[in-house]
Amino acid sequence: MFDITILGAGRIGRIHARNVAAHPALRLKYVTDPNAAASDAVAAETGATVTDLDTVLADESVRGVIIASSTDLHLDQAARAITAGKAVLCEKPLDMDLARAQAAAPILGGDVPLMLGFNRRFDPHFATLKARLEAGAVGTLETLQITSHDPAPPPVSYIKVSGGLFKDMAIHDFDMARWLLGEPVVEVYAAASCLVDPAIGEAGDVDTAKTLLRTATGKLCVISNSRRSGYGYDQRIEAFGSQGLLRADNILESSVSTWGGAGGNPGAASDAFQNFFLDRYAEAYRQEVAHFAEILAGAAQPSVGYADGVAALALAEAAARSVATGQAVRL
Repeated sequence: MFDITILGAGRIGRIHARNVAAHPALRLKYVTDPNAAASDAVAAETGATVTDLDTVLADESVRGVIIASSTDLHLDQAARAITAGKAVLCEKPLDMDLARAQAAAPILGGDVPLMLGFNRRFDPHFATLKARLEAGAVGTLETLQITSHDPAPPPVSYIKVSGGLFKDMAIHDFDMARWLLGEPVVEVYAAASCLVDPAIGEAGDVDTAKTLLRTATGKLCVISNSRRSGYGYDQRIEAFGSQGLLRADNILESSVSTWGGAGGNPGAASDAFQNFFLDRYAEAYRQEVAHFAEILAGAAQPSVGYADGVAALALAEAAARSVATGQAVRL
């Protein structure tokens, strides 16, 4: 059994803590968070001990560290844990600044495993789409359409420290695009607006964006992002190939639908979309921690690592630059 520490006992930290506690090969030994109430709650639920980062790094029994702290701490905490010889699962993004993330390559790009928390790669539906794509089910991939719309915007207080829509929200979609396209993106064009909440614009961010990615061979990917859908958590992928279409649709609260007629026209009403990312991606988070356990056991290398984190961050910065200049950005 491998001892794990979680840095950050907020929303994501609590999910990781529960998944670690439920995994037969892992034990949550420590939890750290400057918010004592949050860390105490996780400790009470999982049996972990509340401590500080210095104690964690000095404890040779700790094999892995999951970083779920605020984004501004990710890079430094990952570097300290890696230097101490601990394998790391770090939430996205790796940092707010691409140059800082790239400069950390000598430490974070070395032999000690670093896994990035792009959990959507572990979603069973998206993973099945990826497997069928690689098996040639629709021939050669030509274009992608990725839709990622939140049900409602987060508080403006969060927006102000989030890093912006591209680094906070769309970065998942940038990673998904890279994963499915299977080749480097060489050009980014993005357009964005503030259509949902004027306060988001006043905070210096946007809430609605369309991004076009182009690869060297001409494959295209369109990413649609919005902080508000008005109809639930909208998460869809369409992969158009030379011989057909692969599509991963939204997950409903249930598979029950109601059929009836109005004015002689038949109609059907299905159940609502799952309305929160922790519900939609619950299994993805479980599989993500299971992969981390395989890494600790030496049975796997990180399937999404430091280079992926840097590449997704590069796309996020390119998209923001494209919005600011109104021009496509070459990579």
